Amino acid sequence: MKVILLQDVQGTGKKGEIKEVKDGYARNMLLPKGLAIEATKANLTMLEQKKASAQHKIDTARETAEKTANSLSGKIIKVTARAGDDGRLFGSVTTKDVAAALCKEGFDIDKKKLNVPGDIKNCGTYEAEAKLYSGVNAKFTLDVTAEQA
Repeated sequence: MKVILLQDVQGTGKKGEIKEVKDGYARNMLLPKGLAIEATKANLTMLEQKKASAQHKIDTARETAEKTANSLSGKIIKVTARAGDDGRLFGSVTTKDVAAALCKEGFDIDKKKLNVPGDIKNCGTYEAEAKLYSGVNAKFTLDVTAEQA
């Protein structure tokens, strides 16, 4: 009997695969436990639609990430922080601060996707990177300046 697996089944296959299994195994194990459904034309059509929908979501997310990367690449993002007279910061500039500065510029990027060089404890310029999607990165410059009192 041909079945479409709804979950990963050890020794049988992965989720979404169409497998030929013995009738007893399908009727007594896979179908009652909800691990698979019978591979009818309607179910095969439904499976194809789900795969197409998932691929469309992936394509849309990648396209959005590429647009963001193109607009962010090469930009100079200004970050202000409290500092002493010698340019040494009170504390450090973290990815949270960089994410807030990017948000002010119109880029909604999670701090977990940002890669800044170590601890930024002095005023100056630094190279940073945002990993927006698998294989889609944007490099930009951070300009850390002292707050005006």
